[in-house]
Amino acid sequence: MTSPSPRRRAEMFVDADRDPRPTAPATGEERAVLLGVLNGQRATLELKCAGLDAELAARSVPPSTLSLLGLVRHLAEVERRWFRVVLAGQDAPPRYVTPEHPDADFDQASADPAVVAEAWAAWRAEVAFAERFTAEAPSLDVEGVDGWRGTVSLRWVLIHLVEEYARHNGHADLLRECVDGAVGL
Repeated sequence: MTSPSPRRRAEMFVDADRDPRPTAPATGEERAVLLGVLNGQRATLELKCAGLDAELAARSVPPSTLSLLGLVRHLAEVERRWFRVVLAGQDAPPRYVTPEHPDADFDQASADPAVVAEAWAAWRAEVAFAERFTAEAPSLDVEGVDGWRGTVSLRWVLIHLVEEYARHNGHADLLRECVDGAVGL
């Protein structure tokens, strides 16, 4: 009997024929390419957290409060801030963070099933808003004003969100491996 050939670490998280993530177009209209890459990153976060409930609140190496659930909550805040507040100009206060607790998205993430369910609902609502906003925007040149960056375009926000998700999906790789040993892209 022969042992199966070794696989690269990147190939081990989910079989290619069962991978639910969309494939981004490599050519074509700018909005479709940007959204394809961003949606792939969003789907990666969801995939890295799939099948976990209370385990989502498992922390990384102490004293860090980094957890998969904290990442979901943080990315809900990020989506909300850039799309609702900066680009749409809505008065949408943060969901989790406050001046007194600037890291509450991570620090107050707990294994309580209601907290987990609320975090997923919040993240999905913010992603849905961002997708609608982007689809309805007349161009990627739509602008908003941010206290941190100044004037930003929808194009810049989409690129920034790809960067934000890519960074945190790297964290999610390590956190998921700590929870149940699952590794890969």
